[in-house]
Amino acid sequence: MPRILAFSGSARSQSFNQRLVAIAATGAEQAGAEVKLISLADYPMPIFNQDLERTQGLPDEARAFKQLLVESDGFLISSPEYNSAFSPLLKNALDWASRSETEEEQPLLAYRGKVAVIMATSPGSLGGLRGLVFLRMLLNNLAINVLPGQQAIPAAASAFSQNGTLRDKNQQQAVLNLGTTLFQTLNKLMD
Repeated sequence: MPRILAFSGSARSQSFNQRLVAIAATGAEQAGAEVKLISLADYPMPIFNQDLERTQGLPDEARAFKQLLVESDGFLISSPEYNSAFSPLLKNALDWASRSETEEEQPLLAYRGKVAVIMATSPGSLGGLRGLVFLRMLLNNLAINVLPGQQAIPAAASAFSQNGTLRDKNQQQAVLNLGTTLFQTLNKLMD
């Protein structure tokens, strides 16, 4: 059974992007995947610094996040857009998890050969779409296969209902389908 890690690039309480990735996670679970939904708020990491890495190694939170990535076959990632790019929180977490802890460790162990689906939501009219361009490029550079389907949900403040679903049923289904598609792709690759 494919194992999927779902997370967003936001640590804000009531994060729209955390809500969005939770919908995609539901789609993957309904399809049959084993999904772990986490918040990066539970893995606080210092800003990546090679001097810190050299003297203290990977921080415990970075090591724990990296282990979750290693144990997963695929990722559902949602990121807010910060000045036309993905969030610094997401970049920092991905940077820490990219580091090898020993000379014998395969480079990019947490990422190589994994499959991801990306999405975004923001208060603006583009829904975080510009940030997904850079996120896709970064993930590809980390040796992650990013599936072509993605979603960007505009007007985030009014897009969600009280129960966390999207008000627009077509958008809700499209995001559920992201999780389903990731599960189906991983299932085919694992056969």
